[in-house]
Amino acid sequence: MENPKPQLLSVRVRERNQFLPLIMDGKRASTTAGKPIKCRAAIARKAGEPLVIEEVIVAPPNHHEVRIKIICTSLCHTDVTFWKLEHPPAIFPIILGHEAVGVVESVGEGVHEVVEGDTVIPIFLADCGECKDCLSAKSNLCTNFPPRPSHGMQRDETSRFTDINGDTLYHFLNVSSFTEYTVIDIAHVTKINPTIPANRACLLSCGVSTGVGAAWKTAKVEAGTTVAIFGLGAIGLAVAEGARLCGAKRIIGIDVNQDKCEIGKKFGVTDFVNSSNIGDKTLSQIIIEMTDGGADYCFECVGLTSLVNEAYASCRKGWGKTVMVGIDHPGAMLTLSSFEILYSGKSLMGSFFGGLKPKSDIHLLEKLYLDKELKLDEFVTHEVNFDDINKAFDLLLEGKSLRCVIYMNK
Repeated sequence: MENPKPQLLSVRVRERNQFLPLIMDGKRASTTAGKPIKCRAAIARKAGEPLVIEEVIVAPPNHHEVRIKIICTSLCHTDVTFWKLEHPPAIFPIILGHEAVGVVESVGEGVHEVVEGDTVIPIFLADCGECKDCLSAKSNLCTNFPPRPSHGMQRDETSRFTDINGDTLYHFLNVSSFTEYTVIDIAHVTKINPTIPANRACLLSCGVSTGVGAAWKTAKVEAGTTVAIFGLGAIGLAVAEGARLCGAKRIIGIDVNQDKCEIGKKFGVTDFVNSSNIGDKTLSQIIIEMTDGGADYCFECVGLTSLVNEAYASCRKGWGKTVMVGIDHPGAMLTLSSFEILYSGKSLMGSFFGGLKPKSDIHLLEKLYLDKELKLDEFVTHEVNFDDINKAFDLLLEGKSLRCVIYMNK
Protein backbone atom coordinates (compact mmCIF):
# COMPACT_ATOMS: atom_id res chain seq x y z
CA MET A 1 0.00 0.00 0.00
CA GLU A 2 3.01 2.25 -0.16
CA ASN A 3 2.37 1.28 -3.77
CA PRO A 4 -1.09 -0.25 -3.40
CA LYS A 5 -1.78 -3.13 -5.79
CA PRO A 6 -5.19 -4.51 -4.90
CA GLN A 7 -5.69 -7.96 -6.39
CA LEU A 8 -9.46 -8.18 -6.18
CA LEU A 9 -12.39 -6.30 -7.62
CA SER A 10 -13.14 -2.90 -6.14
CA VAL A 11 -16.03 -2.35 -3.77
CA ARG A 12 -19.30 -1.42 -5.36
CA VAL A 13 -20.14 1.75 -3.47
CA ARG A 14 -23.79 2.38 -2.71
CA GLU A 15 -25.62 5.36 -4.04
CA ARG A 16 -24.56 8.57 -2.34
CA ASN A 17 -28.04 9.27 -1.03
CA GLN A 18 -27.77 6.22 1.19
CA PHE A 19 -25.04 7.90 3.21
CA LEU A 20 -25.21 10.67 5.77
CA PRO A 21 -23.52 13.72 4.23
CA LEU A 22 -21.46 16.02 6.37
CA ILE A 23 -23.52 19.05 7.30
CA MET A 24 -21.26 22.04 7.25
CA ASP A 25 -21.95 25.64 8.05
CA GLY A 26 -19.09 26.81 5.89
CA LYS A 27 -15.84 28.25 7.14
CA ARG A 28 -17.27 31.30 8.81
CA ALA A 29 -16.43 32.67 12.21
CA SER A 30 -18.08 30.75 15.03
CA THR A 31 -20.51 32.69 17.23
CA THR A 32 -19.60 30.41 20.13
CA ALA A 33 -15.81 30.72 19.86
CA GLY A 34 -14.21 31.50 23.20
CA LYS A 35 -17.38 30.72 25.13
CA PRO A 36 -18.54 27.63 27.02
CA ILE A 37 -21.06 25.49 25.12
CA LYS A 38 -23.97 23.68 26.73
CA CYS A 39 -24.78 20.45 24.91
CA ARG A 40 -25.73 16.82 25.47
CA ALA A 41 -23.34 14.01 26.31
CA ALA A 42 -23.68 10.33 27.19
CA ILE A 43 -22.00 9.91 30.57
CA ALA A 44 -20.76 6.67 32.10
CA ARG A 45 -21.22 7.26 35.82
CA LYS A 46 -20.64 3.73 37.11
CA ALA A 47 -18.90 0.67 35.68
CA GLY A 48 -21.19 -1.44 33.52
CA GLU A 49 -24.29 0.71 34.04
CA PRO A 50 -26.17 2.22 31.07
CA LEU A 51 -24.87 5.57 29.86
CA VAL A 52 -26.95 8.57 30.89
CA ILE A 53 -27.55 11.41 28.45
CA GLU A 54 -27.24 14.70 30.30
CA GLU A 55 -26.57 18.35 29.64
CA VAL A 56 -22.90 19.21 30.05
CA ILE A 57 -20.73 22.30 29.73
CA VAL A 58 -17.84 22.11 27.28
CA ALA A 59 -15.16 24.76 27.87
CA PRO A 60 -13.53 26.63 24.98
CA PRO A 61 -10.23 25.24 23.69
CA ASN A 62 -7.00 26.32 25.33
CA HIS A 63 -3.62 26.72 23.66
CA HIS A 64 -3.05 23.99 21.00
CA GLU A 65 -6.60 22.67 21.40
CA VAL A 66 -9.58 22.34 19.07
CA ARG A 67 -13.27 22.23 19.90
CA ILE A 68 -15.17 19.92 17.57
CA LYS A 69 -18.84 19.44 16.82
CA ILE A 70 -19.28 15.67 16.56
CA ILE A 71 -21.39 14.60 13.56
CA CYS A 72 -21.38 10.89 14.27
CA THR A 73 -19.39 8.41 16.27
CA SER A 74 -19.08 4.62 16.31
CA LEU A 75 -18.68 2.13 19.12
CA CYS A 76 -15.37 0.28 19.50
CA HIS A 77 -14.81 -2.70 21.82
CA THR A 78 -12.23 -0.63 23.73
CA ASP A 79 -15.06 1.66 24.84
CA VAL A 80 -16.92 -1.36 26.20
CA THR A 81 -13.80 -2.68 27.94
CA PHE A 82 -13.25 0.55 29.88
CA TRP A 83 -16.98 0.97 30.52
CA LYS A 84 -17.00 -2.41 32.31
CA LEU A 85 -13.68 -1.88 34.10
CA GLU A 86 -14.14 -1.35 37.85
CA HIS A 87 -10.54 -0.60 38.81
CA PRO A 88 -7.82 1.82 37.61
CA PRO A 89 -7.06 2.91 34.97
CA ALA A 90 -10.86 3.18 34.82
CA ILE A 91 -12.33 6.34 36.30
CA PHE A 92 -15.89 7.70 36.59
CA PRO A 93 -17.82 9.77 35.66
CA ILE A 94 -16.39 9.77 32.15
CA ILE A 95 -17.38 10.58 28.58
CA LEU A 96 -16.32 7.59 26.51
CA GLY A 97 -16.03 7.27 22.72
CA HIS A 98 -13.04 7.64 20.42
CA GLU A 99 -14.13 6.74 16.86
CA ALA A 100 -15.76 9.81 15.34
CA VAL A 101 -15.88 12.51 12.73
CA GLY A 102 -16.80 16.14 13.21
CA VAL A 103 -16.43 19.76 12.20
CA VAL A 104 -14.10 22.26 13.85
CA GLU A 105 -16.20 24.75 15.82
CA SER A 106 -13.30 26.84 17.16
CA VAL A 107 -9.55 26.64 17.73
CA GLY A 108 -7.28 27.75 20.54
CA GLU A 109 -4.11 29.79 20.27
CA GLY A 110 -1.24 28.19 18.43
CA VAL A 111 -3.44 26.02 16.20
CA HIS A 112 -2.59 26.42 12.52
CA GLU A 113 -3.33 22.99 11.00
CA VAL A 114 -7.10 23.42 10.95
CA VAL A 115 -9.61 26.26 10.89
CA GLU A 116 -13.26 26.61 11.79
CA GLY A 117 -15.43 24.53 9.47
CA ASP A 118 -12.79 21.94 8.62
CA THR A 119 -13.86 18.30 8.61
CA VAL A 120 -11.69 16.27 10.99
CA ILE A 121 -11.40 12.93 12.70
CA PRO A 122 -10.03 12.67 16.25
CA ILE A 123 -7.48 9.89 16.80
CA PHE A 124 -6.49 8.53 20.19
CA LEU A 125 -2.86 8.24 19.06
CA ALA A 126 -0.94 11.52 18.95
CA ASP A 127 1.11 12.76 16.00
CA CYS A 128 2.87 15.87 17.26
CA GLY A 129 5.15 16.20 14.23
CA GLU A 130 8.05 17.34 16.40
CA CYS A 131 9.48 14.45 18.47
CA LYS A 132 12.04 11.91 17.28
CA ASP A 133 9.42 9.22 16.78
CA CYS A 134 6.96 11.38 14.88
CA LEU A 135 9.76 12.60 12.61
CA SER A 136 10.91 9.03 11.91
CA ALA A 137 9.36 6.62 9.41
CA LYS A 138 10.12 3.78 11.84
CA SER A 139 7.61 4.60 14.58
CA ASN A 140 4.16 6.03 15.21
CA LEU A 141 4.53 6.19 19.00
CA CYS A 142 4.74 9.88 19.87
CA THR A 143 7.25 10.65 22.64
CA ASN A 144 5.73 14.00 23.64
CA PHE A 145 2.22 12.57 24.03
CA PRO A 146 2.49 8.83 24.79
CA PRO A 147 -0.64 6.65 24.59
CA ARG A 148 -2.74 6.52 27.78
CA PRO A 149 -6.39 6.15 28.82
CA SER A 150 -6.36 9.89 29.73
CA HIS A 151 -8.49 11.64 32.31
CA GLY A 152 -7.74 15.22 31.30
CA MET A 153 -6.00 17.16 28.55
CA GLN A 154 -2.42 15.98 28.16
CA ARG A 155 -0.73 19.37 28.38
CA ASP A 156 -2.23 20.43 31.71
CA GLU A 157 -4.13 17.36 33.03
CA THR A 158 -7.37 19.34 33.43
CA SER A 159 -10.80 18.51 32.02
CA ARG A 160 -12.83 20.58 29.57
CA PHE A 161 -16.08 18.91 30.68
CA THR A 162 -18.35 19.66 33.65
CA ASP A 163 -21.86 18.49 34.32
CA ILE A 164 -24.75 20.84 34.98
CA ASN A 165 -23.80 20.91 38.69
CA GLY A 166 -20.26 22.00 37.93
CA ASP A 167 -18.69 18.62 38.73
CA THR A 168 -15.78 17.40 36.63
CA LEU A 169 -16.32 14.80 33.90
CA TYR A 170 -13.26 12.92 32.68
CA HIS A 171 -11.86 12.51 29.18
CA PHE A 172 -11.27 9.17 27.45
CA LEU A 173 -8.38 8.26 25.14
CA ASN A 174 -7.77 11.94 24.43
CA VAL A 175 -11.02 12.08 22.42
CA SER A 176 -14.37 11.60 24.27
CA SER A 177 -16.72 11.48 21.29
CA PHE A 178 -19.97 10.51 23.04
CA THR A 179 -20.89 14.17 23.25
CA GLU A 180 -22.19 16.76 20.82
CA TYR A 181 -19.05 18.86 21.36
CA THR A 182 -15.61 17.84 22.56
CA VAL A 183 -12.20 19.45 23.02
CA ILE A 184 -9.13 17.68 21.65
CA ASP A 185 -5.44 18.52 21.45
CA ILE A 186 -4.33 19.35 17.91
CA ALA A 187 -1.83 16.47 18.12
CA HIS A 188 -4.85 14.14 18.05
CA VAL A 189 -6.75 15.84 15.20
CA THR A 190 -6.45 14.87 11.53
CA LYS A 191 -8.07 16.90 8.78
CA ILE A 192 -9.85 14.73 6.22
CA ASN A 193 -11.56 14.97 2.86
CA PRO A 194 -15.09 16.30 3.48
CA THR A 195 -16.51 14.32 0.56
CA ILE A 196 -16.22 11.06 2.52
CA PRO A 197 -19.62 10.38 4.14
CA ALA A 198 -19.49 10.93 7.89
CA ASN A 199 -20.88 7.49 8.66
CA ARG A 200 -17.86 5.99 6.90
CA ALA A 201 -15.16 8.50 7.81
CA CYS A 202 -15.59 7.79 11.52
CA LEU A 203 -14.35 4.22 10.97
CA LEU A 204 -10.91 5.54 10.02
CA SER A 205 -10.55 6.95 13.52
CA CYS A 206 -9.58 3.62 15.08
CA GLY A 207 -10.68 0.08 14.22
CA VAL A 208 -10.47 -0.21 10.45
CA SER A 209 -7.26 1.80 10.30
CA THR A 210 -5.71 -0.36 13.03
CA GLY A 211 -6.46 -3.62 11.25
CA VAL A 212 -5.54 -2.50 7.76
CA GLY A 213 -2.37 -0.87 9.08
CA ALA A 214 -1.34 -4.02 10.97
CA ALA A 215 -1.18 -5.91 7.67
CA TRP A 216 0.22 -3.06 5.60
CA LYS A 217 2.57 -1.12 7.88
CA THR A 218 3.48 -3.48 10.73
CA ALA A 219 3.70 -6.89 9.05
CA LYS A 220 4.29 -5.56 5.54
CA VAL A 221 2.38 -8.47 4.04
CA GLU A 222 3.75 -9.43 0.66
CA ALA A 223 1.78 -10.43 -2.43
CA GLY A 224 1.24 -14.16 -2.83
CA THR A 225 1.70 -15.01 0.85
CA THR A 226 -0.48 -16.80 3.41
CA VAL A 227 -2.08 -14.99 6.35
CA ALA A 228 -3.82 -16.44 9.41
CA ILE A 229 -6.06 -14.19 11.50
CA PHE A 230 -7.09 -15.24 15.01
CA GLY A 231 -10.41 -13.52 15.74
CA LEU A 232 -12.74 -12.09 13.09
CA GLY A 233 -14.23 -9.15 14.90
CA ALA A 234 -14.01 -5.73 13.27
CA ILE A 235 -10.24 -5.55 13.83
CA GLY A 236 -9.59 -9.04 12.47
CA LEU A 237 -11.73 -8.38 9.41
CA ALA A 238 -9.86 -5.12 8.86
CA VAL A 239 -6.60 -7.11 8.97
CA ALA A 240 -8.10 -9.36 6.28
CA GLU A 241 -8.97 -6.29 4.23
CA GLY A 242 -5.42 -4.99 4.60
CA ALA A 243 -3.96 -8.37 3.63
CA ARG A 244 -6.27 -8.48 0.61
CA LEU A 245 -5.10 -5.05 -0.51
CA CYS A 246 -1.49 -6.13 -0.08
CA GLY A 247 -2.12 -9.09 -2.39
CA ALA A 248 -2.11 -12.02 0.03
CA LYS A 249 -2.98 -15.22 -1.83
CA ARG A 250 -4.56 -17.06 1.08
CA ILE A 251 -6.26 -15.52 4.11
CA ILE A 252 -7.31 -17.95 6.86
CA GLY A 253 -9.84 -16.67 9.38
CA ILE A 254 -10.18 -18.32 12.79
CA ASP A 255 -13.18 -17.69 15.06
CA VAL A 256 -15.61 -19.48 17.39
CA ASN A 257 -18.60 -17.99 15.54
CA GLN A 258 -19.49 -19.97 12.42
CA ASP A 259 -21.33 -16.92 11.01
CA LYS A 260 -17.95 -15.26 10.55
CA CYS A 261 -17.24 -17.71 7.71
CA GLU A 262 -19.59 -15.91 5.32
CA ILE A 263 -18.88 -12.47 6.75
CA GLY A 264 -15.15 -12.98 6.29
CA LYS A 265 -15.54 -13.67 2.58
CA LYS A 266 -16.58 -10.04 2.07
CA PHE A 267 -13.12 -8.98 3.23
CA GLY A 268 -11.03 -11.52 1.35
CA VAL A 269 -11.00 -14.46 3.80
CA THR A 270 -10.43 -17.58 1.67
CA ASP A 271 -10.48 -20.28 4.39
CA PHE A 272 -12.30 -20.50 7.71
CA VAL A 273 -11.53 -22.49 10.86
CA ASN A 274 -14.12 -22.79 13.61
CA SER A 275 -11.87 -23.02 16.67
CA SER A 276 -14.67 -24.51 18.77
CA ASN A 277 -14.86 -27.53 16.46
CA ILE A 278 -11.32 -28.83 15.96
CA GLY A 279 -11.41 -31.89 18.21
CA ASP A 280 -8.19 -32.83 20.02
CA LYS A 281 -5.90 -30.84 17.75
CA THR A 282 -4.52 -27.42 18.62
CA LEU A 283 -5.11 -24.45 16.37
CA SER A 284 -1.43 -24.35 15.48
CA GLN A 285 -1.55 -27.98 14.35
CA ILE A 286 -4.53 -27.19 12.14
CA ILE A 287 -2.87 -24.14 10.58
CA ILE A 288 0.45 -25.91 10.04
CA GLU A 289 -1.34 -28.76 8.27
CA MET A 290 -3.37 -26.37 6.12
CA THR A 291 -0.31 -24.36 5.07
CA ASP A 292 2.33 -27.09 4.76
CA GLY A 293 4.51 -25.74 7.53
CA GLY A 294 2.86 -22.59 8.88
CA ALA A 295 1.47 -19.25 7.74
CA ASP A 296 3.78 -16.48 6.60
CA TYR A 297 1.93 -13.98 8.79
CA CYS A 298 -0.25 -14.55 11.87
CA PHE A 299 -2.35 -11.89 13.58
CA GLU A 300 -3.83 -12.19 17.09
CA CYS A 301 -6.87 -9.91 17.14
CA VAL A 302 -8.77 -11.03 20.24
CA GLY A 303 -6.50 -9.99 23.10
CA LEU A 304 -5.73 -13.36 24.71
CA THR A 305 -2.19 -14.39 25.60
CA SER A 306 -3.07 -18.03 24.93
CA LEU A 307 -3.98 -17.11 21.36
CA VAL A 308 -0.72 -15.20 20.95
CA ASN A 309 1.11 -18.44 21.77
CA GLU A 310 -1.01 -20.35 19.25
CA ALA A 311 -0.47 -17.68 16.59
CA TYR A 312 3.28 -17.75 17.15
CA ALA A 313 3.28 -21.55 16.92
CA SER A 314 1.28 -21.31 13.69
CA CYS A 315 3.90 -19.19 11.94
CA ARG A 316 6.34 -20.72 9.52
CA LYS A 317 9.90 -21.20 10.78
CA GLY A 318 12.59 -19.00 9.27
CA TRP A 319 10.52 -16.01 8.25
CA GLY A 320 7.11 -16.16 9.92
CA LYS A 321 5.80 -13.01 11.60
CA THR A 322 3.27 -12.93 14.42
CA VAL A 323 1.59 -9.61 15.08
CA MET A 324 -0.28 -8.78 18.29
CA VAL A 325 -3.22 -6.48 17.59
CA GLY A 326 -5.63 -7.45 20.37
CA ILE A 327 -5.23 -6.03 23.88
CA ASP A 328 -5.28 -8.29 26.94
CA HIS A 329 -5.45 -6.94 30.52
CA PRO A 330 -2.33 -4.96 31.59
CA GLY A 331 -0.86 -7.74 33.76
CA ALA A 332 -1.17 -10.52 31.18
CA MET A 333 2.16 -12.28 30.56
CA LEU A 334 3.38 -14.33 27.60
CA THR A 335 5.27 -17.59 28.04
CA LEU A 336 7.45 -18.56 25.09
CA SER A 337 10.26 -21.06 24.83
CA SER A 338 13.59 -19.26 24.51
CA PHE A 339 14.93 -22.22 22.52
CA GLU A 340 12.03 -21.97 20.06
CA ILE A 341 12.60 -18.24 19.60
CA LEU A 342 16.29 -18.83 18.90
CA TYR A 343 15.85 -21.93 16.75
CA SER A 344 12.74 -21.00 14.75
CA GLY A 345 13.88 -17.60 13.48
CA LYS A 346 10.32 -16.32 13.74
CA SER A 347 9.42 -12.83 14.96
CA LEU A 348 6.76 -11.50 17.33
CA MET A 349 5.75 -7.86 17.26
CA GLY A 350 3.07 -5.53 18.52
CA SER A 351 0.98 -3.22 16.37
CA PHE A 352 -0.47 -0.08 17.94
CA PHE A 353 -2.94 1.73 15.68
CA GLY A 354 -1.60 -0.52 12.94
CA GLY A 355 1.71 1.32 12.89
CA LEU A 356 -0.03 4.19 11.09
CA LYS A 357 0.97 7.82 11.40
CA PRO A 358 -2.39 9.56 11.80
CA LYS A 359 -1.63 12.76 9.91
CA SER A 360 -0.15 11.16 6.82
CA ASP A 361 -1.24 7.53 6.47
CA ILE A 362 -4.95 8.22 7.03
CA HIS A 363 -4.97 10.23 3.80
CA LEU A 364 -3.78 7.16 1.90
CA LEU A 365 -6.70 5.17 3.30
CA GLU A 366 -9.06 8.00 2.33
CA LYS A 367 -7.87 7.79 -1.24
CA LEU A 368 -8.23 4.01 -1.34
CA TYR A 369 -11.83 4.36 -0.18
CA LEU A 370 -12.68 7.12 -2.64
CA ASP A 371 -11.07 5.03 -5.39
CA LYS A 372 -13.43 2.19 -4.39
CA GLU A 373 -10.57 -0.09 -3.33
CA LEU A 374 -10.80 -0.01 0.50
CA LYS A 375 -13.99 -1.44 1.98
CA LEU A 376 -15.65 0.61 4.71
CA ASP A 377 -19.35 0.17 3.98
CA GLU A 378 -19.38 -3.51 4.93
CA PHE A 379 -18.12 -2.79 8.45
CA VAL A 380 -21.24 -0.81 9.37
CA THR A 381 -23.87 -3.33 10.43
CA HIS A 382 -26.10 -1.05 12.54
CA GLU A 383 -26.96 2.63 12.96
CA VAL A 384 -28.73 4.31 15.88
CA ASN A 385 -29.58 7.80 17.07
CA PHE A 386 -27.69 9.33 19.99
CA ASP A 387 -30.66 8.80 22.31
CA ASP A 388 -30.32 5.05 21.68
CA ILE A 389 -26.59 4.82 22.35
CA ASN A 390 -27.07 2.04 24.91
CA LYS A 391 -28.55 -0.08 22.12
CA ALA A 392 -25.16 0.09 20.38
CA PHE A 393 -23.57 -1.41 23.51
CA ASP A 394 -26.18 -4.18 23.59
CA LEU A 395 -25.57 -5.08 19.95
CA LEU A 396 -21.82 -5.32 20.43
CA LEU A 397 -22.11 -7.34 23.64
CA GLU A 398 -24.51 -9.73 21.93
CA GLY A 399 -22.06 -10.22 19.08
CA LYS A 400 -24.53 -8.84 16.54
CA SER A 401 -22.57 -5.87 15.21
CA LEU A 402 -19.18 -5.09 13.74
CA ARG A 403 -19.57 -1.34 13.91
CA CYS A 404 -22.64 0.57 15.02
CA VAL A 405 -22.69 4.20 13.90
CA ILE A 406 -24.27 6.63 16.35
CA TYR A 407 -25.70 9.83 14.87
CA MET A 408 -25.67 12.92 17.05
CA ASN A 409 -28.46 14.64 15.09
CA LYS A 410 -29.92 12.58 12.25
